[in-house]
Amino acid sequence: MALTKEVIADKVEVVGVYRHVQVRTATVVLEDDVELSRSFHRHVVSPGEDTTGMDAEVIAICAAVHTPEVIAAYEAYEASLLPE
Repeated sequence: MALTKEVIADKVEVVGVYRHVQVRTATVVLEDDVELSRSFHRHVVSPGEDTTGMDAEVIAICAAVHTPEVIAAYEAYEASLLPE
């Protein structure tokens, strides 16, 4: 009887004007390769955010959609929200 746990990015979506990357991570607990439980966690990767340690697929998607132009536009948008 061996218990194992797998954590996988099972859904990745690119949304919005600033190409935010939404990631759903599934944590699966298995006993002898039979699934006992599955839970989900979601997080969003914004343009310019550090992707160190994230799933390789998520890093590749962020590198493709978070171009320097998108990052600059997002940073300008965030700056416009700050009170003067």
